[in-house]
Amino acid sequence: MTLDPTRDAPRAAAQALLAAQADDGLVCGYLFAPGQAAVALRSTAEARALLAAPPTSGFLWLHMNLSHAASVRWLRQHAGLGDNFFEALVEGSRSARIERDGDTLFAVLNDVTFDFGFEAQEVETLWLQVRPQLAVSARRRPLKSVDRLRTEVRAGQVLDNSVDLLDHLLRDQADELQRILRRAADRLDDVEDAVLAGHHTEHGTELARLRRLMVRLQRLLTPEPGALARVLARPPAWLSAGDMQQLTQANEEFALVLRDIAALQDRIRLMQDESASLVAQENNRSLFMLTMVTVLALPINLVSGLFGMNVGGIPLAGDRGGFWIMVGLIATLTGFIAWRVTRRLRGD
Repeated sequence: MTLDPTRDAPRAAAQALLAAQADDGLVCGYLFAPGQAAVALRSTAEARALLAAPPTSGFLWLHMNLSHAASVRWLRQHAGLGDNFFEALVEGSRSARIERDGDTLFAVLNDVTFDFGFEAQEVETLWLQVRPQLAVSARRRPLKSVDRLRTEVRAGQVLDNSVDLLDHLLRDQADELQRILRRAADRLDDVEDAVLAGHHTEHGTELARLRRLMVRLQRLLTPEPGALARVLARPPAWLSAGDMQQLTQANEEFALVLRDIAALQDRIRLMQDESASLVAQENNRSLFMLTMVTVLALPINLVSGLFGMNVGGIPLAGDRGGFWIMVGLIATLTGFIAWRVTRRLRGD
């Protein structure tokens, strides 16, 4: 069997490109020009060349996979990022924030993974640094919002500058969170219907899982709007008025998402309280029934204890009808106790 060089050459080139990108941890790279669709980079060598001689207009976006050991080394050698970026990577900083780092913008954003299953540990971090001619994003696991942005860029989404990319990413993050909240609200609606129907014991785990997720999202995401507002109060010189307006609108949208998270968290807490109240009522009824059985069994336990001592002088020991006399006595005492308890419960 002979090999066709014209057929195998493109395949070999694609495999070599993927291997080179995997070695350096580059997930994707795009060169943006104002008003035009992005051009995908073919290799890390092309990315290095553009970093060494940045374009006079437009900007470069590099998206890195930090699970590759070579990615941080490559960024240190070629990207010219600030110390805050690498310190955050080393510290594993997860609390969302956007701040100035000299004349650049540095952001720590939180997003959900592809295999998101409403578990709190499935919220991961995206580190981002933005300057006029370069935007670098890095993550350890695939994330939904940034991958959604990649898909839109491949489809021809036009981004005029690096702030457009940051704004688009913030809006995609807010949209993804809104979808999660809608799905969580639908689940909570089903749980509410079940609890009101008396099936509360079946959904305690589901409520606890949803609440853990909302608490984690709120804890990680709440600092983001305030941090961005502080940046916009003292912006870098290269941010235009239009850029600041874009980021302000994105910040307002994100603040609304945080409000929805807090509202959903309150609903979950109320449902947990309602479920706990129903469980307490059931426990009280069970305890009451156990107490009633104990009280009603008191006569027979007392009489059987006295007559089981096997000492001399036991009454009715020689009477042939003694057994039935004692049964009648016990039944009478039990009936009297039941009558008194019933009257007490009725409030007579």
